[in-house]
Amino acid sequence: MHKLIDHPCVQHKLAIIRDVETGHKRFRELATEITKFLCYEALQNIPTKDITVTTPVGEAKARKIATDLVVVPILRAGVGMLDGILELVPTARVGFVGLFRDEATKQPMTYYERFPPQIKGGTCFVVDPMVATGGSTVAALDLLKTNGADNIVVICIVTCPEGLARVNEAHPDVAVYTAAIDERLDERKYIVPGLGDAGDRLFGTPH
Repeated sequence: MHKLIDHPCVQHKLAIIRDVETGHKRFRELATEITKFLCYEALQNIPTKDITVTTPVGEAKARKIATDLVVVPILRAGVGMLDGILELVPTARVGFVGLFRDEATKQPMTYYERFPPQIKGGTCFVVDPMVATGGSTVAALDLLKTNGADNIVVICIVTCPEGLARVNEAHPDVAVYTAAIDERLDERKYIVPGLGDAGDRLFGTPH
């Protein structure tokens, strides 16, 4: 399952972040801004509870979020989306997954994982700017479920049909929220037209 966020403000910012002339400072800012829009959409259906609060002039019926929220960036590029969610939900807890591709098997290998206990029973948001082949995303979802998570959403800026298909096949219960579904993967497994290497563009490192 996936949801394309086609809001004009999201698409405007997506046009700028794609541009090869956009430097790393502005790229980081745009990643944060786009992530806030995507997270806003992804949070629409989270559980809430009815409460009553006292205003300066009386009692008001209100609602509060009734679940723990845990953000899990996939290192390293996912860190570039972290502030966007924390600005929207500053009480969210944060876990991390570090993955690299084994050059012999071409499979994602875990080098770091750290999750708060609230992944059990809470709502987890896996964030990564790109879901390309879907391998790293599926590996992260596998790890979270092995550690007890059962309510997970993926947020990415750009994906493609191949990545969506792989995530949906492995984890059909996980929704993917994205700003763009691009054409395809090239021979290097880059999304076309994509963003280029999101990690390098976020942190100003040479490719």
